[in-house]
Amino acid sequence: MPKKKKPYYPNNWQAFKDAPDEMFMDHTFDELMDWKVAGWELPSSVYCIIRTMDVNTKKVKEYHYKRPGAARNKVKKLMDEGRHEFTLVDADSIHHLSPRYDDDETEED
Repeated sequence: MPKKKKPYYPNNWQAFKDAPDEMFMDHTFDELMDWKVAGWELPSSVYCIIRTMDVNTKKVKEYHYKRPGAARNKVKKLMDEGRHEFTLVDADSIHHLSPRYDDDETEED
């Protein structure tokens, strides 16, 4: 028996395109940052998410962990390899770590 085709639900993009600017609220940069960047929520089943980027190939991978120990092991492995930039997000914070060293920050005698 063949599958039924899903019904078409028309979108109303033309109504939004034709709407005057006054119908939309203006938002400040700080409002958007608070809403989109500082307003993340992880499900209770996820301890943290780690997004990595290989510095050489620019390939991005994402991992999620339920246990702190498994996440700690992954971070240690990434730091030991020294070829990944990664961002770690948990319920309370966002951390970005990179293997690159800035020559300007080294102290000179």
